[in-house]
Amino acid sequence: MDRLIAPNELASLGAEYAAQGKKLVLTNGCFDLLHTGHVRYLEEARQCGDALIVAVNSDASVRELKGPDRPLNNELDRAEVLAALRCIDHVTIFTGKRVTDVISLLRPAVYAKGGDYTLETLDSGERAALDEVGAEINLLQLVPGRSTTVLLERARK
Repeated sequence: MDRLIAPNELASLGAEYAAQGKKLVLTNGCFDLLHTGHVRYLEEARQCGDALIVAVNSDASVRELKGPDRPLNNELDRAEVLAALRCIDHVTIFTGKRVTDVISLLRPAVYAKGGDYTLETLDSGERAALDEVGAEINLLQLVPGRSTTVLLERARK
């Protein structure tokens, strides 16, 4: 998968975009079951700059965040599905619960987050890393009724 970026390549990727004067946008998430809400969000994130990189939670971090029954799809499958979307330029997998290390290495110009967050509810460590690298924070629209949780609840019924 040529769009998958290893963690040790993040710093050089970020530096390459910065040297070209291009705005690299970072977003992150589990993306366990890709749905319309994700696609609209990712397309909107891509409009915030010249290229979009998506940091995908590892399987272990998804379990830590969502519980022992998740993820439904493993990290490489989730990364491959995301990499197939034309709005995404790069995908990376991160192991921690937070994307702080990715921010510090990549040094994105823009950080996009879903509308279910506010500046106050962003993780303080992530926020500090974003401030340190000078990234602009864009909170994007939430698509009502479109979530993996809603899909799983429907499937259980």
